[in-house]
Amino acid sequence: MLDKQQENLLIADIKRGDRRAMEVLVKEFERPVYNAAYRMLGNPDDAADVTQTTFMNVFRKLGQFNSSYRLFSWIYRIAMNESIDQLKRRPQTEQLSPALAAGGPGPAARLQATQVSQRVQSALMELSEDYRSVIVLRYFTGCNYEQMAVTLSIPEKTVKSRLYTARQLLKTSLVDNKESNL
Repeated sequence: MLDKQQENLLIADIKRGDRRAMEVLVKEFERPVYNAAYRMLGNPDDAADVTQTTFMNVFRKLGQFNSSYRLFSWIYRIAMNESIDQLKRRPQTEQLSPALAAGGPGPAARLQATQVSQRVQSALMELSEDYRSVIVLRYFTGCNYEQMAVTLSIPEKTVKSRLYTARQLLKTSLVDNKESNL
């Protein structure tokens, strides 16, 4: 992760039209943005589209960036907004794709990991956008409460409350889902 001074230098270089600086910014944030979008959308193609759109918006709106904030918070906020917009454009009856298989040492472990991943992704997709976004930011992008509050433009207390509720909803969904599969 870049420190504040590195972010400011990178932004200044990009504003001057330095293509290499643009590549550095994309390389630094592309994977976390994709992961956040994937966890919000549950579809790799949609996540890739959101990632691309996010960076197009970042470069287009860089002049509006307030340097008193962290760059990653601003970029993640753009990614979250794009993900939410993508969700709103979907037909309500569309089936969401299951999560891709996670690696493991053998076929049985891979199957179990895939099943767990699918259950978690399915439960995550059942959450509202507000709850899903706090889970994604906390557990899949590693943001702390302050970063989440800045990214979501909500008070830190609201972040904590939503995160607590989201965890409870996930737990209930996963327990209910597990019991129905027995």
